[in-house]
Amino acid sequence: MSSEKREGDEAREQNTPELLGSALGGAARKAGLDPTRDASTQKVVWSAIGGWRGVLESVLPSLAFVVVFTVQPEPLILALGVSVGLAAVFTIVRLVQKSPPSAALGGLIAAGAAAALALWTGRGADNFVPGLVTNAVYGTVFLVSALIGWSLIGIAAGFLMGEATAWRADKRKRRAFTLLGIAWAALFFARLAVQLPLYLSDQVTALGTLKLIMGLPLFAPLIAVTWLVVRALYPRESPQSTASRS
Repeated sequence: MSSEKREGDEAREQNTPELLGSALGGAARKAGLDPTRDASTQKVVWSAIGGWRGVLESVLPSLAFVVVFTVQPEPLILALGVSVGLAAVFTIVRLVQKSPPSAALGGLIAAGAAAALALWTGRGADNFVPGLVTNAVYGTVFLVSALIGWSLIGIAAGFLMGEATAWRADKRKRRAFTLLGIAWAALFFARLAVQLPLYLSDQVTALGTLKLIMGLPLFAPLIAVTWLVVRALYPRESPQSTASRS
């Protein structure tokens, strides 16, 4: 019985990276981050951020909150209502157009939860608490996974490139994926380091402004770097080289 239990435990340990790789790889592929496809870096980054619609959905609700709160901080529900209302409009438009509503729906849920917290506490700064928590969690997960040799970037890339976890035996790939994981962790922790003091000092306008500045403008370049590194680690074979070997 003990041997059967050990075998079951080993099977679960082996399946966990595969399941995680499948989930991460599937999300990356859905976002347009598939290294097996022939696409320019600009096109990949644009696809990852969702194009103009993705930019508007991620920027406008927060921007509207900052602008309205700066001009009219009281009543707080006014700025929160405009922010949540915009997120709701984006979701409705996606539903009407029968396009995947996941991005806008996620933004609506996040905006609604943040607004509910801010209304409950009566502090405008609390509208940014979910973002602070997200940065802390993501930064920790990316950093820990990279330091223990199971970089989330490597797990996703391994699934997409069809080699599962074989990349861990390649020192070059393992080092690159570790550094990429640390780079992503640094992004999340940098946001936290800048924004948390502003939250604690209740500087709502500055907090909202820096959240926007440290959002897509930092996310997009890191997506590009990640894409270029993965493509360099898994170079596509040219038709000529394939024909010469056959």
